[in-house]
Amino acid sequence: MRIVFIGGTGGFIGTRVIQKLAARGHEVTVFHRGETNTELPVGVREILGDRQRLAGHAMKFKRLRPDVVVDNFLRYEREAIDLMDVFRGVVERVVAISSQDVYRNFGLLLGREKSESNKLPITEDGFLRSVLYPYRDTVVHEEDPKYDYDKIPCEQVVMNDAEIAGTVLRLPATYGPGDKQHRIFPYLRRMDDGRDFILLEDAEALWRWTHGFVENVADAIVMAVEDERASNRTYNVGEPDALSRKEWVEAIGSAAGWEGEVISLPKDKLPEHLRSPVAFAHDMVVDTNRIRAELGYEEKVSREDALVATVEWERMNPPADIDPIQFDYEAEDAANPR
Repeated sequence: MRIVFIGGTGGFIGTRVIQKLAARGHEVTVFHRGETNTELPVGVREILGDRQRLAGHAMKFKRLRPDVVVDNFLRYEREAIDLMDVFRGVVERVVAISSQDVYRNFGLLLGREKSESNKLPITEDGFLRSVLYPYRDTVVHEEDPKYDYDKIPCEQVVMNDAEIAGTVLRLPATYGPGDKQHRIFPYLRRMDDGRDFILLEDAEALWRWTHGFVENVADAIVMAVEDERASNRTYNVGEPDALSRKEWVEAIGSAAGWEGEVISLPKDKLPEHLRSPVAFAHDMVVDTNRIRAELGYEEKVSREDALVATVEWERMNPPADIDPIQFDYEAEDAANPR
């Protein structure tokens, strides 16, 4: 299969997908900016260019005669429109990497929706956010990349094209080696600093969010790229069960060899630096049965092994910039009711 992959050289999900596709014998060409030093597998071709000027490379794409295009870096509606315009008449199918932030519950978490939560677990047919552009309230000016970010219009453009089949993969909170968001770091740092307790807001301790280990998520994407049954289908990707935040921190602790305690407190009893504006009454738990039933997907790496690998990587690669205010242990000691 001939595949054009847009983005994916940042060392996390996309990089693994490229490696797996190449290892399975596919002809892969990666379109990226050339700003990262990721070493691509032997035989993988590169086209360097600006994602915002995709049309300028149309003839190069056409000469490749790809079967499938995977867009790993689709953020704005205009990018989706350009994508479909460039590859219409060239490619049979587009696989769009999306996010579970499209669901109504994400808008509720941010306080931008006023309706009721989705029924859990949220299926691919669940209610989407009615308020678009979820981060506009957090940016100062329109030039900020978050201003026009929204996966919902991207999905609509891809799935409603009359000539190209679409596949949408809604990814979970993805963790593992290479995670630039350092999702487990705030907890691991406390564990490695010898803290014998970690504080959470009562509501957050109970809150659940579907996660996925990067290697397993990459496997799901590869499966959807290769299987024509994924045409015109949308899939949730993630682990089959969603731990509560308290259980998640405890699982990290187990992988890290930590024997401390997770303590939950009312929000007004927490130190200021641990209080979150998120409305934790709304779980982000999705149903992943469709991709399992239709494509035969299952995790190859257990959560236990995944967290051990993540802990090891995080210890070797902590964030470059660490805000000391977020680790005010004196305030946390004062709040501990034990």
